[in-house]
Amino acid sequence: MSILDQVSRVATLSSTIVINQGLPPRAQAVSSGELIKAQVTNLSSNADAGPLLSQHASQDQLVTLNLADSLPLINLLPILPGLSKTPLVINVAYSNLAEALAPRSIVPFILHSSTPQQVCDHALLASRLASLSGRSVLHLFPSQTPASPIEGPGDDAIVALAKQTRPEQITSPTDLESYDAAVAATSAAIGRNLQPLASTGAAESAPQTAFVTLGAQPAIRDAVLSDPALHLVEVSLLRPFPVASFVQRISASVTKVIVLEPIYKQPIKWTPLYLDVIGALQDREPRLTVRSAVLGSLPSSSNDVALSLAKLSEELEQQPPTSARPVLGQLPPSQDSTVSSTISVPKHESSYTKLLDHLFHDRLEILNHPSLVSQLGDVATRPEFALGRARALVADRDSLTEAVNDLLDAAGSSAVVSKELHASLTKWLAKKDDPTLSEKAGKEIVGSLEAHPPAHPATARILELKQHFPATSWWIIGSDAWSYDLGASGLHHLISSSLNVNILLIDNTPYSTRSEVDPSKRKKDAGLYAMNYGEVFVGSIAVYSSYSQSLQALLEADKFRGPSVVLAYLPYETEDTPALTVLKETKLAIDTGYWPLYRWNPTREDEPFFLESEAVKADLQDFLDRQNHLSQLTKSRPDLATELVSSLGTKLQEARKGKAKQAYADLLNSMEGPPLLVVFASDGGNAEKVAKRLVNRAKARGVAARLAVMDSVPLEELKQEQHVAFVTSTAGQGEPPQNGRDTFRSLNAAATRGERPFAETALKYSVFAMGDSHYWPRPEDAGYYNKPGKDLDARLELLGAERMAGLGLGDDQDADGPQTGYKLWEPTLWKALGVDSVEVLEAEPEPITNENIKIASNYLRGTIAEGLKDTSTGALAPSDGQLTKFHGIYEQDDRDIRDERKDAGLEPAYSFMIRVRMPGGVCDPKQWLAMDRIADERGNGTFKLTTRQTFQFHGVIKKHLKPAIQGINKALLDTIAACGDVNRNVLCSSLPDLSHLHSQVYEYSKRISEHLLPRTTAYHEIWLDKKLVAGDAVKDHEPLYGAYYLPRKFKIAIAVPPTNDVDIFANDVGFIAIPDAKGNLSGFNVTAGGGMGVTHSNKKTYPRTADVLGFCTPDQAHIVAEKIMLTQRDNGNRSDRKNARLKYTIDRMGLDNFKAEVEQRLGWQLAPARPFEFTANIDKFGWTTGYNGKHHFTMFIENGRVQDEPGKEFKTGLQEIAKVHRGTFRLTANQHLILADVDDDDLPEMKRLLSKYGLDNLSYSGLRLSSSACVAFPTCGLAMAESERYLPILIDKVEAICEENGLRNDSIVMRMTGCPNGSARPYIAEIAFVGKAPGSYLMLLGGGYYGQRLNKIYRENVTEPEILAILRPMIKRYALERHEGEHFGDFVIRAGYISATKSGKEWYDGMGGEGENRARS
Repeated sequence: MSILDQVSRVATLSSTIVINQGLPPRAQAVSSGELIKAQVTNLSSNADAGPLLSQHASQDQLVTLNLADSLPLINLLPILPGLSKTPLVINVAYSNLAEALAPRSIVPFILHSSTPQQVCDHALLASRLASLSGRSVLHLFPSQTPASPIEGPGDDAIVALAKQTRPEQITSPTDLESYDAAVAATSAAIGRNLQPLASTGAAESAPQTAFVTLGAQPAIRDAVLSDPALHLVEVSLLRPFPVASFVQRISASVTKVIVLEPIYKQPIKWTPLYLDVIGALQDREPRLTVRSAVLGSLPSSSNDVALSLAKLSEELEQQPPTSARPVLGQLPPSQDSTVSSTISVPKHESSYTKLLDHLFHDRLEILNHPSLVSQLGDVATRPEFALGRARALVADRDSLTEAVNDLLDAAGSSAVVSKELHASLTKWLAKKDDPTLSEKAGKEIVGSLEAHPPAHPATARILELKQHFPATSWWIIGSDAWSYDLGASGLHHLISSSLNVNILLIDNTPYSTRSEVDPSKRKKDAGLYAMNYGEVFVGSIAVYSSYSQSLQALLEADKFRGPSVVLAYLPYETEDTPALTVLKETKLAIDTGYWPLYRWNPTREDEPFFLESEAVKADLQDFLDRQNHLSQLTKSRPDLATELVSSLGTKLQEARKGKAKQAYADLLNSMEGPPLLVVFASDGGNAEKVAKRLVNRAKARGVAARLAVMDSVPLEELKQEQHVAFVTSTAGQGEPPQNGRDTFRSLNAAATRGERPFAETALKYSVFAMGDSHYWPRPEDAGYYNKPGKDLDARLELLGAERMAGLGLGDDQDADGPQTGYKLWEPTLWKALGVDSVEVLEAEPEPITNENIKIASNYLRGTIAEGLKDTSTGALAPSDGQLTKFHGIYEQDDRDIRDERKDAGLEPAYSFMIRVRMPGGVCDPKQWLAMDRIADERGNGTFKLTTRQTFQFHGVIKKHLKPAIQGINKALLDTIAACGDVNRNVLCSSLPDLSHLHSQVYEYSKRISEHLLPRTTAYHEIWLDKKLVAGDAVKDHEPLYGAYYLPRKFKIAIAVPPTNDVDIFANDVGFIAIPDAKGNLSGFNVTAGGGMGVTHSNKKTYPRTADVLGFCTPDQAHIVAEKIMLTQRDNGNRSDRKNARLKYTIDRMGLDNFKAEVEQRLGWQLAPARPFEFTANIDKFGWTTGYNGKHHFTMFIENGRVQDEPGKEFKTGLQEIAKVHRGTFRLTANQHLILADVDDDDLPEMKRLLSKYGLDNLSYSGLRLSSSACVAFPTCGLAMAESERYLPILIDKVEAICEENGLRNDSIVMRMTGCPNGSARPYIAEIAFVGKAPGSYLMLLGGGYYGQRLNKIYRENVTEPEILAILRPMIKRYALERHEGEHFGDFVIRAGYISATKSGKEWYDGMGGEGENRARS
């Protein structure tokens, strides 16, 4: 345990509030168990702890601030006087003692420690002293404290000491008395005697020289003991300095005192301890000689230390007192470099510094960069210094301009300036602010002057200032702490200076903790303050929200001739805050309007202010539209104004009448039978369906039943109810569903306060809970099963409600799923309500299913067109949400901000995903540019290359749906049948190694796709505004699908051996291209029955690899696909969507029977399958040349996300390539991209562009190149855990294990999905992770390297630490024991980790591992 760990441990156990600033993660949470009582807050190294200290400091609680460096202490100087009379401990690991002692005149108590044991003891003493005295204590210790064993008290002893009260006998103690009392209590607790001073000397000696040091110095102590002429006093208490005790320890024989302090740079003439010693000995007679020296790093040998002491003493004898202080031992690396190592750009903030470096590169100069500290000291990072540097640099450039003008003036009166030089000087003056031309002209001027220097004084000045010729982009970077005092931070001075300098202020306050700042210390709005000056550019950006807007604002700031202030949002608490957390906090801040994105440019002629926050713009536009509409209306018809106002009363009356009618209807209804309120909490919709069914069945028995979402019924309303039935499902790790969490919090809060709100009410309740007893298979996780329902049942009873029927438990593992438990629970409810004897004659209405929605949709129309016109919501009707899937559209919402919007009373942030239909994944450059433009104009600025070889857009709001689809249509693409219960986008081998086959195969993929396309005209009517002829006279007809379409989705792929890049066996239907002897296409082997979708713990569902049915000719392929699809249409399970895929149909019918029916529909038999071989299913990256001489480059696009980010401007790069490319783009089924059909003449330009934007970088590990992930959070409504955003982070850690074992370049197929639906085809990967809850995954092993074999569940619930712990020894063993050419999936089976999966129905057999590797149950 490190020193900081020990200090943090003591603080956490003895304080009420603990604030850690800049501490490493381990030191932030080193103590565990129920003894911890502190509220801990972790801050980044550049944050301002002042607001938190001011907020929490009081006489009622002990506050401890732990600092990993002394620099933040300087920022606290203004508030420390006000905190000096509160129990506050500040533990500082200093690298600069002079800086750490800055508050020595403010803080009542200062302790110093030098050894690890002293640090631990004094941390405990500081806590006791602050509590006992009610005053602040500063505890200092060097950050480079040497390691040594520590005898520390146990947690119990620390807590017991913290609980001790102030002794009765001390009423108004002095500071020293308080210290003595604290020392006595602490010494008793730790079993060691603590002292303010310690003295050492040889026995019975008469020393002449006394050394005084800070803290314990064992090396000097050993040396002093061997020399009777020497004495040592070690000072641990600096404030109040123990004068009397110190004087007693300086014996009468001492004539010289040498004060040793580790202060390497002396900011004042006299060092603090030296002054204390002088003051203590000033009345000593005869007078002593007191000298000061520097304490450096001491030799390890006590003899060498003794020699150094003697040498130091002699040196001081010879030097006058005014000389520089000598050094005992060796100086450590310069204090400048020490500070430089501690002051650095925080990890997260490097995203902005990288952005600046990327934009301005050689022109960039950060005026307060941490690298300057090594040359200029720690002052170099401060704002006033940076502003001073800016003034000096601007002045130098002005001097250069003046010198250039002087030389030009001389050219008019003499011949000293040549024509070439004159032209260069003139050009530079005209273009001195141009980033490129100013540098070029400057080089010409310098070259001319150095070759032929004119005889003029200005020549020397110009050459002296030649580094200022280029137009430099000057930046000052500061934190949000600068916004608290605009004057002290230098911000006011910059704004008012008119200097052409830019300042970037990084605000790192997370949105979720924004209310925890000190209310008395208000942060100023620096942007508004700057805009008030007028001639200042102001920008507000957030790189995690809008990369392009950030680029635009920074570029505009650089171009602006004058001060620029750019406010940058980067919410994080510590260096180790995950990037995902930063992203989510940013989205919350942007969506709620807490951090608006905007630009203010006073040079813009039309409108200087440009608002770029979509959420704020939408609200503002809505308001302006309403205002403008009413204004125009009342202007055109003045009489309408009165009517509008008077109608308000009419509307109110109508609303009241409606409410009264409803109340009367409710009253009549309640008279018919007992009242029952059914409330539900449901994420996936299953609990909601059960609740709705319960209400219908209750009404059939005469019960006055009502339905409500759980969170919509507050506790106060529950008190008024008589009978309530709760229906809840289980989410995540035993958590309540999203729409029930507020209710659970309210109930828990009431229970914590000891309240019984239902005790005096008539409330009777019953709970039906739904869960899965096998979802969390480990014994220790058994408590998660139906935990929300069990907790709710117990909590209601505790709060005074009466249970009218026992708890019902629905288990997915039962024969009928939750219905088994429901059938037992429901009769008890009817009995409690007294309606169990009521005979229900009327048949219960069947629930509305997807089949009902399809048949009632009028061939996929539904009410989509009407819903698009409804501006009151961002969503569509639930039934229309099912139908839009057939149109290639999924309704989603941003789950990162779902809770925040709900708390604000807003509906979810609805948006839509659009998927393009593009058979074979081939598009031309014009189509690529169109997709890029749609992503920017209608989506979230990025787009995805999917595992179905197509484009996918996210973040498309409802009003942009139709324009987006029309834009796709104009590019000669469409979205029809990209999703839904139809044949979806047909895959086709993209790898161009066998290009002579690919062109033929690609044509067949298009032919199959077109042949199986739905024929409804609804798509064209709704999205392209094409109307039916003669109204309804012409009716739609679906010759293949019929009105019901298919039972479930249907997927087709075509593969070209030996590469199975489309994962042919994971598709419903597959065609394996078979070449003839000349290499031309002779036909296809046909496969059927593949599919990936699974439901967690539901063993009726499983993945399946396809079977080979036989062989067909190329011209027969589309007919074979049709007949297989029709067989599935007529035989698929339409009553259970979880068992509706073709794979289940084949297993239910039997493969031979299924094949026979297909052949019966064909009218002929399939030929026997022909030989083929697959060797891999990953993409082949890099350049290849096809049979026709065309060149192709396969590039790595991680998880298919096309976007711009610092250092990876892939979206911009691909846009530039598309502008000049004359071939095609091919999307691969592994989410990568092929730049295809490049001519020889275009090859150099393509290579240049690929290199410029880093798209030719293939120096990734084999693991990363073989990985893929689905989208998952934040947009996918089915996601249970992260996938696309998390897999790269996990791979960083797993590939480090691979590299340790020499496997960097070995391909291991790893895939991840956020839910079990399997869109990234995880069930045939060698290693796969399938989300179960946030941070928890199903782990699968043993898939075939070329997609030929299913993997198997190895562990049912793993988190990241468990994943790494499992894979580390497994990968090491693979590296050592694998056979030649053996792939990882084959090895884990041979090594006995997992058994091979031979068929889908056997997928669950042997799950959990084999033998000693089997999961413990």
